[in-house]
Amino acid sequence: MSKINIILDHAYNIKEKITTLKSKINFSCKEKELNKINKELNLLDASVNSNYIIKLKRQYNTLYYDINIINNLINQLNDVIELIKLFSNQCNYNLINEMKHELNNINSQLNIFEFNQMFSGKYDSTNCYIDIQAGSGGIEAQDWANMLLKMYLRWSELHKFKASIIHEMLGEKQGIKSVTVKVIGKYAYGWLRTETGVHRLVRQNPINSNKRRHTSFSALFVYPDIKINNNIILRRDDLKIDVYRSSGSGGQHVNKTESAVRITHLPTKIVTQCQNNRSQHKNKSQALKQLKIKLYQLEIKKQYVQQQYLENNKVKINWGNHIRSYIIDNSLVKDIRTGLEIRDVQSVLNGNLDKFIKASLRAGL
Repeated sequence: MSKINIILDHAYNIKEKITTLKSKINFSCKEKELNKINKELNLLDASVNSNYIIKLKRQYNTLYYDINIINNLINQLNDVIELIKLFSNQCNYNLINEMKHELNNINSQLNIFEFNQMFSGKYDSTNCYIDIQAGSGGIEAQDWANMLLKMYLRWSELHKFKASIIHEMLGEKQGIKSVTVKVIGKYAYGWLRTETGVHRLVRQNPINSNKRRHTSFSALFVYPDIKINNNIILRRDDLKIDVYRSSGSGGQHVNKTESAVRITHLPTKIVTQCQNNRSQHKNKSQALKQLKIKLYQLEIKKQYVQQQYLENNKVKINWGNHIRSYIIDNSLVKDIRTGLEIRDVQSVLNGNLDKFIKASLRAGL
């Protein structure tokens, strides 16, 4: 009897979880909007304004998908609850295990749906760019920036995303001063957008022979790969365009001519660079595209009075501004924003970042 009650309590907890989620995603409003779109589609002449009809059908499908999943889970859960009540006076262990399995399955589906709702931002489904910049501290900071680059490349690989370096400025002796990576994959920006910020590394100095503890900082900025309207107009007088020879890792990938391009937007001091093509024209086109995206993002953030673009407001890459600490000696990674700690630095540096990313997404960062 007690086992049946425990299972029933679990079922009611899931039901309460669904009720909370329905409120969170404005389920009733979505139902009303779905009915409204359905009526409009039935009244529209298919030959008139086909683009508008396509847009409505996309909205309908998105709403229908969310509503259908929630309703199916509710129906499954109600069936299980009825079954539990029906056999509450029996001690059938096979039935108990079957109901436990069914409830776990419903809860798992609900968790997946709940997590996917975090990717409801305007650009969450798009590809993205990651800018990594070494902070003050010379070679150690540049080495740390390179470690971060490898970490995000590995994370992309684990998620079956395609990541390619489109610009890289090597360090004085080792590591990198700055790098731009393009990440291609569905919800790449949604996954990575909360990684923007300063990342702090604490370790024994690998370069100095006395092995004293050293702190290094590097900054990340993640922005979506979006199509920009012609509203973003670039004035030639506002741009400083430099061409130079690629400073890549060597071998066949190094451009032998000055095909790499750096563009500085003088009013905002925003800099974009590209060197991954052998064609100077293609590199310039890519750098201009990135610049337009950054200017667009900057304008959006100004409109909503959000935190200004990392380079524009000149956030210092040092103490007090970091979002996460990686402490090698204690094998500890701690996220300052969510309080999450993981005592396995090497696993995180090998790309296992999902626990931190999910925690920050759930926190609404």
